[in-house]
Amino acid sequence: MYGRDDAPGKAGCGPLIPPLAETQRPLRQQVFDRVRAAGQIARVQVAKELGVSPASVTTITSELIERGLIHEVSGIRDGDGGRGRPAVLLGVNPAAHLVAGMKLSDREHTAVIVDFAGNLVADDIIPRRPGLLDLQEILLAAAHLLDRVCAKAGVSRQDLSAVGLGVPGFVDSASGTVLWSPVMRDRNTDLARLASARLGLPVHVDNDANLVTLAELWFGAGRNLSDFAVVTIEHGVGMGLVINHRIYRGGQGLGLELGHTKVQLDGALCRCGQRGCLEAYVADYALVREATTALNWVHKDGQPVPVVLESLYDHAKAGNQAARSIFRRAGRYLAVGLANVVNLFDPALIFLSGDRMRYDYLYAADTLAEMEALALSSGRPPPPIRIHAWGDLLWAHGAAALALSAVSDGLLVPAREVAA
Repeated sequence: MYGRDDAPGKAGCGPLIPPLAETQRPLRQQVFDRVRAAGQIARVQVAKELGVSPASVTTITSELIERGLIHEVSGIRDGDGGRGRPAVLLGVNPAAHLVAGMKLSDREHTAVIVDFAGNLVADDIIPRRPGLLDLQEILLAAAHLLDRVCAKAGVSRQDLSAVGLGVPGFVDSASGTVLWSPVMRDRNTDLARLASARLGLPVHVDNDANLVTLAELWFGAGRNLSDFAVVTIEHGVGMGLVINHRIYRGGQGLGLELGHTKVQLDGALCRCGQRGCLEAYVADYALVREATTALNWVHKDGQPVPVVLESLYDHAKAGNQAARSIFRRAGRYLAVGLANVVNLFDPALIFLSGDRMRYDYLYAADTLAEMEALALSSGRPPPPIRIHAWGDLLWAHGAAALALSAVSDGLLVPAREVAA
């Protein structure tokens, strides 16, 4: 029913789109994306997979080589056992560009720097105290984090081509506007523009759940899936959706807010200000709220949420029935949310991701069985569930993918098509 996914893929990066599945984008971009996704590939194979003439591929790859975006590398020909003349393969030139990916959250800030081929150059994590930050504090945190990870990479800000930045909450990624975030005091903030001015670099902003989805699509087990969903359970509940190898954001850029779908009319208070949201029954603050009441843990008021959660989990593992019932209740609400995802989108795979995945009561066998019982009975098996365990830098990798995509699209797609 479910499995674990512990590491990103090694060969290439970006979606592995099947041959002849995409013809709408410029051929130059298709060729580049094919090379990037493969890691190393021969010209003749690119032509075969795209269904175009070898001459067309040679012309385009010559231009990309001249621009320094790809280069030729030596490889072993299939079936020759390494004998004879090495094959000439194409690969993305990793030195062409560097980008940074960063996630700002209420527990820690994380960052990575990757090269143009998607290889990790450096990473950094800065823990912080929970609490709301005003706009200037957010910008200061982003600048400090970027300077630290650049120092680890041995580069300066000016060596970067773009920055991807993720925050939790409601984000219009097209405009870079954060409408609401649980880590920010300010609302309706043009964060992309303000961060770009502060950092001196192009900045692209997105919701953190979308970043996890991009990480799966670019570096993880979602690379060769045309349709899949990611549900994140951490300080909140988020969701990302890939349809036809592309992330779906909705008509106004705010789609897939699974955590704020309603599961109980006039129910528990959510941190968004409304009542009855799924997040208000599954997220970490919801579990702590339940523990304070059910276990009479008033004496734990003021303790950090992770500390209280660890204590709750330890009690559940030790057999405390009240503690177990809290996780069980959260798991049942999670099953409702997952069943709704299945019924609405019929994804090929659902990833469960985030720090709360350490608490296995949330995805125990009975929880997943309940999801199956609540989903439409079609006579076919439900989509498999995969538990994700990349670690804290997962979000930052997704932000780096956001930046890589923006840089390569800017280089390869004519301006009029980008505007369209």
